[in-house]
Amino acid sequence: MDTEFWHQRWQANQIGFHESHGNALLVRHCDRLELETGGRVFVPLCGKTRDIAWLLSKGFRVAGAELSGLAVQDLFEDLGIEPQVTQLGDLRHFSASGIDVFVGDIFDLSPKVLGPIDAVFDRAAFVALPQTMRVRYARHLVHLTRCATQLLITFEYDQTVMPGPPFSITQDEVFQHYQEEFEISALESVEVKGGLKGKCPAKENVWLLRQTSPA
Repeated sequence: MDTEFWHQRWQANQIGFHESHGNALLVRHCDRLELETGGRVFVPLCGKTRDIAWLLSKGFRVAGAELSGLAVQDLFEDLGIEPQVTQLGDLRHFSASGIDVFVGDIFDLSPKVLGPIDAVFDRAAFVALPQTMRVRYARHLVHLTRCATQLLITFEYDQTVMPGPPFSITQDEVFQHYQEEFEISALESVEVKGGLKGKCPAKENVWLLRQTSPA
C-alpha cells in the first residue's frame, strides 16, 4: 500500500471519495446483511465516513481500520465522541462505546486484535487498491473477518480514461477474488451521476457476499 500517497491526500484534504452523508447504497441494502441489533460491522479503510454514524444510529457496533490518524481524529470529532487511545504494536486503537477503529496498516491487523465480526461493509477499500494488492487484500479480509457476510461496492469504467483510484473492477475480478468462499449476488448497478470525478461515465455496483454453505 502506498501509505505516503494516502497520508498526503488526507493532509491536503483531497478527499473527493468522502461522502458527507451515509452512502445511499448502504441504506438501501443493509438489511441484506441480516444483522441483529448490536451486530458488529467492519468498515475497512473507513476514513471519516458518515456511514459509521449511520450504522451506529441503527443500533449496530462498528469496527474500522484506517491508515490516516488525521481522518480518525476527524471521525470522532464528527461523532462528538472522545475516544480512548491505546497502542497495540504497530497500530493505534481508538475506542469508545460501540466503536473501535484501528489506525495503521490494515495488513498489521489480526483477527485476534480485531475481534468477532458479523458483517463487512467495503465501499472504499477494495476499490482504492491497485490490482496486484487487491489479491493480498481479499485474502487478508477473508482471514481477518472469518468469512463474514459482506456488502461490497465497486466501480466500473474505462480505466484508460482515468487511472484511479478508485479503480475499475469487473464482475470477473470480484468472482476471481471471492467465489471460493462466498456465494456472490449482484444487488444493484447504478450510473454515477455526472461521471466518476466528472471525468468519465461509470457504474457503481453492489455485491452481496455470503459464505458458501459447507457441502
